[in-house]
Amino acid sequence: MSTKRNKIRVGIIGASGYTGGELLRLIIHHPNVDIVFAKSNTHKGKPISNLFNDLEGEIDMKFSNTINQDIDVLFLCTGHSKTVNFLNENKLKKEIKIIDLSQDFRLENSYDTLNHKRQFIYGLPELKKEEIKNANNIANPGCFATVIQLGLLPIISKNLVFSDIHVNAVTGSTGAGIKPKATSHFSWRNNNISWYKPFEHQHLNEIYHNFKKLSKKKHKINFLPIRGNFTRGIFCTSYFKSEIELDSIYKVYSKFYKNHPFTNISKNEIDLKQVINTNKCLIHLCKKDDIILITSVIDNLIKGASGQAIQNMNLMFDLNENQGLKLKSSIY
Repeated sequence: MSTKRNKIRVGIIGASGYTGGELLRLIIHHPNVDIVFAKSNTHKGKPISNLFNDLEGEIDMKFSNTINQDIDVLFLCTGHSKTVNFLNENKLKKEIKIIDLSQDFRLENSYDTLNHKRQFIYGLPELKKEEIKNANNIANPGCFATVIQLGLLPIISKNLVFSDIHVNAVTGSTGAGIKPKATSHFSWRNNNISWYKPFEHQHLNEIYHNFKKLSKKKHKINFLPIRGNFTRGIFCTSYFKSEIELDSIYKVYSKFYKNHPFTNISKNEIDLKQVINTNKCLIHLCKKDDIILITSVIDNLIKGASGQAIQNMNLMFDLNENQGLKLKSSIY
């Protein structure tokens, strides 16, 4: 069961990447958290504010190269497949809760570590809030998986989709990670756009996994991820055939997200800047003839990664869900 306490002692692995840096920016202002260490192999011993200059005057901690196990929860901001290696190489205390931001355990796998078994719960609060509250280990969802599922969960759960689902999602360059790649350099990315991994992106696995539990119908998702010429955020459009009236669909969505403070349904058309620097997901519904168009937008580094990880931590430790996440976008 979750336990309420004054201060949660936190450790971060992989603290010098995009998600690690965003986690630091958010968590240093969380009223219920103390950061015990922030580990980085590449920046060990260096002041955190030397790498993240915007934190000058806000944190005087240095990046660590060791693990202090006197903590309550460990955030793993490691690359995909590296969490398994980390757990194999480090004998963590059983009492330490884990929030893993990689994809290693998103299919709700149990894992035998060096000294005990850990059961990972899929950390999408809008889908598994009650399970998260009682969890010891969380597999944080992928950014594309978050924005696509939040756009489709209500209508999938009511079996109101009667055709294949077509999804286009444009993501910022931070979605590719902090290590430079040919397609993330400014000179290539600026004034440019391209698709990648058409119809076979790895985040489809966790989406299908969850949809199969919600509906007996098999839904084919034709997903086209697109590289955008901006830094952060995901603008996602999903569409399919349906004979359901738009007003009825609005009622389904409003009811589904009634008790979820970060996911909101807008009657107005939405854009990406409305959610940048926030933990929000905004959703807009539209119908043309027999086609339902669902637009969903998130900040890939916050609701798609570090903010959602903090949201999960809040639930695990019996805090208000939005504690430390009352953030406002800058739309101009």
